Amino acid sequence: MKKSKLSLLLVLSLVLSMFLAACSGGDKNEGKDTGKNEGKDKPVTEESKLADKQELNVFESAEIPTMDSVLGTDVMSFTTLNAVNEGMYRLDQDQKVVPAGAEAMPEYNADKTELTVKLRKDAKWSNGDPVTAHDYVYAWQRAIDPKTASEYGPYFMEGKVKNADAIIAKKDKATAEDIKSLGIVAEDDYTLKITLERPIPYIESFITFQLFYPQNQKYVEAQGKDYAKDAAHILYNGPFKMTKWDGPTATEWVLEKNESYHSAKDVTLTKINFNVSKDPQASANAFTAGEVDITPKLGQAAIISQFEGSKELIQYQEPSLFWIKMNEKNKALKNINIRKAIALSIDKQALVDDVLANGSIAADFLVPKGFAFLDGKDFREGTKPYLAMNKEEAKKLWEKGLSELGVKELALNYVGGDTETSKVSDSFIKNQLETNLPGLKLTIQPVPFKIRIDREQKMDYDLLFTGWGPDYADPMTFMDLMLTGGDHNKMDYSSAEYDKLVRAAQTDLAAKDEERWKALQDAEKILIEDDAAIAPVYQRTVNLLINEKVQGFAHHAFGPDYSYQWIKILK
Repeated sequence: MKKSKLSLLLVLSLVLSMFLAACSGGDKNEGKDTGKNEGKDKPVTEESKLADKQELNVFESAEIPTMDSVLGTDVMSFTTLNAVNEGMYRLDQDQKVVPAGAEAMPEYNADKTELTVKLRKDAKWSNGDPVTAHDYVYAWQRAIDPKTASEYGPYFMEGKVKNADAIIAKKDKATAEDIKSLGIVAEDDYTLKITLERPIPYIESFITFQLFYPQNQKYVEAQGKDYAKDAAHILYNGPFKMTKWDGPTATEWVLEKNESYHSAKDVTLTKINFNVSKDPQASANAFTAGEVDITPKLGQAAIISQFEGSKELIQYQEPSLFWIKMNEKNKALKNINIRKAIALSIDKQALVDDVLANGSIAADFLVPKGFAFLDGKDFREGTKPYLAMNKEEAKKLWEKGLSELGVKELALNYVGGDTETSKVSDSFIKNQLETNLPGLKLTIQPVPFKIRIDREQKMDYDLLFTGWGPDYADPMTFMDLMLTGGDHNKMDYSSAEYDKLVRAAQTDLAAKDEERWKALQDAEKILIEDDAAIAPVYQRTVNLLINEKVQGFAHHAFGPDYSYQWIKILK
């Protein structure tokens, strides 16, 4: 997912152990909270009684682009949806997949291509309607319907959910009967049957994703184009309900406890107030003043150093990768020597050590470290760094590329973020590129998150700084992003060999662990080392300030960033 969330495992016990490993890397502190607030409940004793007011104040660094679960593509939308809605399953505080709207884990047929899910009968929408199997069928069908223009629907279901490929291929010519052929049916009001094209090793983590949440057909269709435009035009079935949100440009929103939630007795918070703060120092100052309980992710060393040693500074490495996309619609960027020169000319170690200085690590890869494991071995083991900085080689390739293009200079636009952290890191990258590549003129265009997503979708950029966090528990969540013509490619990259390897890992090699692993590693090498389709920059380490009185905060390795439903505020 755009930023924002592991191992080829065939049995649940290994999947669960991998989820835990996904929060950690090779260093003993990677993926672990270095503060004392570890996000897990501790007994509320006489010495730590609950505060009278269970109201939480949170700062975020970006607005919410959408609250329509079939249209979301970003971590802000998914994290908020995770708070106010829920699907069949969710991640708990230990990163385990557990029943949410379902009564129990799925039952499988012999070859694991059919899942039967029994839904709980006490789940309700905020308007009082029961949440039924038909709501799931409707949402999945709406997501795959070309008329909906969901980005994630086709991306997630293609090659996985029965008949999704045929529906996608028909595009706007897909009929209502075609849509109904999708491999999900309601056997009765509280029983779902999901049919897959083939077994999927990571299926249980896969269906926790927000795309697969239910939607109330009667309500959605009654709202028409107004559905999910603001808080008043959405139904909720999760731990909280949204009582204030004026749409994608809103810089504040409010969640309140959903009393009709089936497990409302287990939710202690009564209200969460969110405000957007794009200035990290302002966020830190507000935290110090007691105006906010949880800050946005803080990326600047000068700010983090102010809280060094504090129990309220929480740090963990997350499996989120950031890179520069190079739009090959631009003739100059179609030239492989130009792309390689750009990728080789950035001192990523200096960026993470001297500019970010927040624990993030330089990335010469796409699949993150400490994220994907096979038989206990990290996906990164056995691979080498791809396109590590080499200024001399970069200059040679740059001059060769310019010669091939018949020019001496090149002007490119670079679309970045509008937060202070983004501006600082983008300025560093601009300096590196213009210094190391003579004749390059780079124009930085800082834009809000939603606009950056829109520019990416429209391929309205030359270079674009983007990031991705895993959506489910497998390396494929990164590796299928760059398939030819894919909904997340959006840079005109195409490689028959890359496609072949990734498709093989999705199909013929799906049950052949080691061969599948090797195919994905080979594909990654082609993408980065051979083709320089992207320029990886860094893997993020998160730094948050969390009030010591906040207990039960949970952060996740994939899908939504956080869960708020287990939070309690102590006196």
